[in-house]
Amino acid sequence: RERERAQQSVWRSLLETVPHRRMFTRAVSRLSRKRPTSEIQDISVFAGTSQPGDAGTAKWSVSLENLLEDPEGVRRFREFLKSEFSEENVLFWLACEDFKKTQDLQKLREKAKQIYSTYLSSKSTTQVNVEGQSRLNESMLEQAHPLMFEKLQEQIFNLMKFDSYSRFLRSDIFQKAKKLEENGQKVSSGSEETAAKRASIIYNT
Repeated sequence: RERERAQQSVWRSLLETVPHRRMFTRAVSRLSRKRPTSEIQDISVFAGTSQPGDAGTAKWSVSLENLLEDPEGVRRFREFLKSEFSEENVLFWLACEDFKKTQDLQKLREKAKQIYSTYLSSKSTTQVNVEGQSRLNESMLEQAHPLMFEKLQEQIFNLMKFDSYSRFLRSDIFQKAKKLEENGQKVSSGSEETAAKRASIIYNT
């Protein structure tokens, strides 16, 4: 609650410099409300979906949300998606997680442009397959707000959840990681990093 109030305070202070206040205010209001578990959320919400003793591959196999909590799970999933030539999907999702947590308006605009040019532009070699990117334009990127990519991010999440994720669980990459655990070797890094922090590291390298 304190973090949410702090975010709202920062964003309200930015409203004085944002010409389209209604759009930005709506984004802040939506972020402050409790969101259903079916939506894309942070690790603090995902944590409740796994069983107390779950870790590593056992945790990854519960849900895609749990897999994305674990840095090692993300690394293995990226490796699998790369083999299917679709790594840009999870990278886009991670970039959007980082974007939603960005409080500085100038950085928000810069990241909006980078996300667009990297994953949504028709000229990009890593364009993701989502509906709606054609409605984005340069002027909208200048008026960036935290939820501007939310619908597109949700499309990619569902694409991974109902398509790539099930194949990942049957893949050699997952089975090898599971076998390592069965042989007593630790697979999961056990890091407490949030998805947004991991995205920021990946996104800025």
